[in-house]
Amino acid sequence: MKAIVQYEYGSADNLRLEEIPMPALRDDGVLVRIEAASVNAADWHMMRADPFFVRFLGFGLFAPKHRVPGADIAGRVEAVGKNVTRFRVGDEVFGDLSAHGWGGFAEYVCTSEQALAPKPSNVSFEEAAAVPLAALAALQALRDCGRARAGQRVLVNGASGGVGTFAVQIAKALNAEVTGVCSTRNLELVRSLGADHVVDYTRADVTRSGHEYDLIVDAAAYRSVSDYRRVLRDGGTYVLVGGTTGAFLRVALLGRWSGSKAMKVHASRPSAADLIALTKLIEAGTVRPVLDRRYPLSGVPEAVRYLESRRARGKVVVTPATAVVPPS
Repeated sequence: MKAIVQYEYGSADNLRLEEIPMPALRDDGVLVRIEAASVNAADWHMMRADPFFVRFLGFGLFAPKHRVPGADIAGRVEAVGKNVTRFRVGDEVFGDLSAHGWGGFAEYVCTSEQALAPKPSNVSFEEAAAVPLAALAALQALRDCGRARAGQRVLVNGASGGVGTFAVQIAKALNAEVTGVCSTRNLELVRSLGADHVVDYTRADVTRSGHEYDLIVDAAAYRSVSDYRRVLRDGGTYVLVGGTTGAFLRVALLGRWSGSKAMKVHASRPSAADLIALTKLIEAGTVRPVLDRRYPLSGVPEAVRYLESRRARGKVVVTPATAVVPPS
């Protein structure tokens, strides 16, 4: 089968399209023919080993342990091991492979049934592949870290990106009052997702607006954490979703002296139960994936570079034999 392979840490130049053996079917494994995958910030963080400490978390000290990157997939079940109970051949599935060996940038993957959930029935494979990591990060940051609830004022920084587009919609589903921060060209997109207020960061500084928030979900990390702390209400929570080593350290250090204002870092946690919860929101029409560009499997390096540029609107997806679709 064809797959994107990485042999050393570094830039997207190290990602190569190669022919590799088909994955062997394990007794507890599900073999999936991948119809679509999506690119996440986690992919380029792992590609570069940034934050550096990921090398000590089982990803490989000197070189990537998982040679085929890619966490988000959607596809059809081709075969199941004898111990698998949740899926059958032909089932349409989507999932997060980040805790199960990665391998999403390929034509096939064999993974645990715990990594997968039935694909939402009302979206395409491309749209389904755009969901797992980003939507899980948004859901868990709001629900678990931020304890978001009805009536709260929630600020989403980076509201037009992969995590941000989901965070705006999920926060609205929780009946919060949502303010989205984005660039000029993305104002209408964020409004269309249900944001009550939209701030153009190129023209206004939300941290000096005089407004305070119960919860801040920061999916961009381009401003000082202390700036956001200034507009956080007493008893409120700031949640950094992803980020570099420097951003992690700043939140960790500031959190030690934050008093009644909680400062937290959150990374998406694989959860089949949460994927099912997201499926319900998608099938109800409450949440919809936002797609920016589509690339063929051979275009993964270019897709990663584009995501690293921080110009993506929503998600970037990878599909077999697909030409690049420019942004709208």
